[in-house]
Amino acid sequence: MYLAATYLSSGSELLLEILGPGLIGGLFLPMLGALPDAMLILVSGISGTAAAAQSQVSVGIGLLAGSTVMLLTAIWGTCCIVGKCDIENSTAVDLKDTKGLSLTGSGVTTDIWTSYAAMIMAVSVLPFIVVQLPQLFHSTSGRHLAVLIALIISLSLLVTYCLYQVFQPWIQTRKLAYVKHKHVISGILKHLKKHSLGRLFTDHGTPNVEVIEKLFNSIDENGDGHLSHAELKALVVGMRLEEINLDENDAVAKVMKDFDKSCDDKVDLHEFIAGVEKWLYEARGSNGSSPGAGANTIKYIDDFHEETRREHSLLGEDQSDEIVEGVENPRKVAIKAGLLLLLGTIIAAVFADPLVDAVNNFSSATSIPSFFISFIALPLATNSSEAVSAIIFATRKKKRSASLTFSELYGAVTMNNLLCLSVFLAIVYARGLIWNFSSEVLVILIVCVVMGVLGSIRTTFPLWTCLIAFTLYPFSLVLVYVLDYVFGWS
Repeated sequence: MYLAATYLSSGSELLLEILGPGLIGGLFLPMLGALPDAMLILVSGISGTAAAAQSQVSVGIGLLAGSTVMLLTAIWGTCCIVGKCDIENSTAVDLKDTKGLSLTGSGVTTDIWTSYAAMIMAVSVLPFIVVQLPQLFHSTSGRHLAVLIALIISLSLLVTYCLYQVFQPWIQTRKLAYVKHKHVISGILKHLKKHSLGRLFTDHGTPNVEVIEKLFNSIDENGDGHLSHAELKALVVGMRLEEINLDENDAVAKVMKDFDKSCDDKVDLHEFIAGVEKWLYEARGSNGSSPGAGANTIKYIDDFHEETRREHSLLGEDQSDEIVEGVENPRKVAIKAGLLLLLGTIIAAVFADPLVDAVNNFSSATSIPSFFISFIALPLATNSSEAVSAIIFATRKKKRSASLTFSELYGAVTMNNLLCLSVFLAIVYARGLIWNFSSEVLVILIVCVVMGVLGSIRTTFPLWTCLIAFTLYPFSLVLVYVLDYVFGWS
């Protein structure tokens, strides 16, 4: 199963080099990553009599819970440690690691998309809650129906998640372009404030038209009463916004579109005044100030500029920032990727059944519950390639690599919660099995919600946060044991 997971991971990466993100990265690869787990869960409940299947599915639920807990605790915490950088101004500085194992002074920073991935992961536990409702209300008649409803919800969320992953690169590009434009606006306002011959706001809190007119005349180099594309470009270039990767021609085109209401490809004085007034109100409104604020509200231009810079930083780097080298022989790489994926799938399918039997036999011989064997041992086989890949990537000690690492972990858990759970629920419903996994579900809920909330409300994770992750692993094992064997939940 480790070999199968490795082949599937290698084939996926090769395929991604050729086809890029979107359909492959968003839909195909997450499903392939969850394939070994799904195969084991399928085999654990599909063979033999219903009674045998009922005893074997504990292997499947153990694997499902173990994979989720391992990725969000041991692997998450390890990635936080190996990827740590010095934290300055609440942000981890790329490639700077001088503070050692400082619990508050070192850590990792991710982009806002990683926070979204954590939110989605937390929402993906909804089917677990639905399927547990009959047990919560001590009802036996509605259990079969609850399994069906949870299956429908799980499949619906799975389709929605895959569509989101497919369209996310496009959404990310559009959002980044919008924030870059806001940053250009804030930069122009800051530049105008710096070079104005008076205050941009009057004492009554309204834009100072006289000062804006003087600024127009200073930008209008040829004195023809209009600002051309070249004159606006000189203004944008003069701002020197080095902190963002800016396409100056695109930035000027968007500024021209904001100003040029007559669509004659030039900006007259009235259009310039109207445009600057609109920007000034937007800058002040973004800080929650009332329209009637006084002239001292000019400081909101600086605040607006800092806010847009921070927004850009949270969104991460543009995909075009990285140099993507062309694949020399795409046909050869595609064939190799296909063979690796096929081989990994075949190995997973062939060895899933013997592995489930081996777990059950080992459980019988040692009197160790099969759940604990599958919870601890099987994730090491089926998720090892993802774990190693995530840890190696985290060692690059950059914000972008940290974002991709944690997004990969959240995505893997989301796919466990949706794809693997859908397979599990389908088996339980089709074979009429009894759903009695309350303690296992509670463990998954606690770990996913705690780590999901932590990941969604923060973008910087000091080292102390990894202690929360590491503590959750033994806590999960102890909780299941106490609930099942002390309180008799199972």
